[in-house]
Amino acid sequence: MAQSNRGFSETGLRRMRDVLARHVESGKIPGLVALVSRYGETHVEALGTMRHDGGAPMRRDTIFRMASTSKPVAVAPVMILLDECRLRLDDPVEPWLPELADRQVLKRADGPLDETMPARRPITVRDLLTSTFGLGMDMTSLGTPIMGAILEQGLTPNLPEPMPEPDEWMRRLGALPLMHQPGERWQYHISNDLLGVLVARVTGQSFETFLCERIFDPLGMKDTGFHVSADKIDRLPPLYAPNPQTGEFIVWDEAKEGRHSQPPAFQGGGGGLSSTVDDYHAYFRMLLNHGMHGTERILSRPAVHLMTTNRLTPEQQTARNAMASNNVHVSHGQGQHGGWGFGMAVRTYRGDYASIGQFGWDGGSGTSTYADPDNQLTGILLTQVGMSSPDSARLIHDFWTTVYQAIED
Repeated sequence: MAQSNRGFSETGLRRMRDVLARHVESGKIPGLVALVSRYGETHVEALGTMRHDGGAPMRRDTIFRMASTSKPVAVAPVMILLDECRLRLDDPVEPWLPELADRQVLKRADGPLDETMPARRPITVRDLLTSTFGLGMDMTSLGTPIMGAILEQGLTPNLPEPMPEPDEWMRRLGALPLMHQPGERWQYHISNDLLGVLVARVTGQSFETFLCERIFDPLGMKDTGFHVSADKIDRLPPLYAPNPQTGEFIVWDEAKEGRHSQPPAFQGGGGGLSSTVDDYHAYFRMLLNHGMHGTERILSRPAVHLMTTNRLTPEQQTARNAMASNNVHVSHGQGQHGGWGFGMAVRTYRGDYASIGQFGWDGGSGTSTYADPDNQLTGILLTQVGMSSPDSARLIHDFWTTVYQAIED
């Protein structure tokens, strides 16, 4: 499939294909679609099958549940509202999200839910964008009363019950205290779902409608949305969550009749999108082009700069690094980037083959999407093997190693 790949060596691309094929042939990854792009040259590999027991092959237009790789895309509508001065970074969110007014904060993050003190200040738009509003998924805090309550109330995806519609979700969220003071500590995920509710309430449109009008349609992202229509459902593989002990392929979500076959009650900016490699390539190429798509401006240059550069203070970065490195046995090394922008990780130190300044994120369904301004590079790897076992994480690591070793200038 390679043309005269300016910027990639033929040998390097062959090695990439061989390494990806090895993962598929191991039996641990049924199939994958990978895309690498540099200086306008794009190279795609579609390997293996959609199901672990064979059947239809993976194709370039296969649709994937993007999981947390939804985050870098779903943050763009908020930036549009900032560009248009319909939101301001340091405005309190209470006018649109009154459920978050007058917050109480736990005296101890692992303490009982009724031992609280008042928040020192209101939650702002910036707190939501930087994932520092005071609540989130903290894998180091599993077993604490607050994390128990978050899971019990169905406030995160991937539980047996889907998340409730936005107003009910907000009501449940508003009943809980914060773990940390607003703006104090980086915490994963919940803020990204909150941003979708914020966009819907500010615009008076559904989150998906606004995304379609302002991001998906202008970029030609025709296969991206919060569910997969009946005429496309054959392009969606099952999502597997392998048994961590035996490696047996357990179907977490079937395509037909599954979670992505119907519009969800909650359009989750934190993890709800499904998409294809070409759709995501269009989005990340727009970010590399400082917000431009051809001659059309999607986001302002400063908006893209804010999203894709580190926004954490040194203290917040220390906590995020500690969480990544202490959880390396759980995350299989994912997340050791240093920084965080808006809705995505930003590399602030050279810890592996990737360059400083690379931005993007990974998803629990075995997805990985990053762009690198330094090398003018985009890479996307999509599988549907969840992170219940280390197999897709290892594949993602090997993909990025081979992407970078294939660079030829």
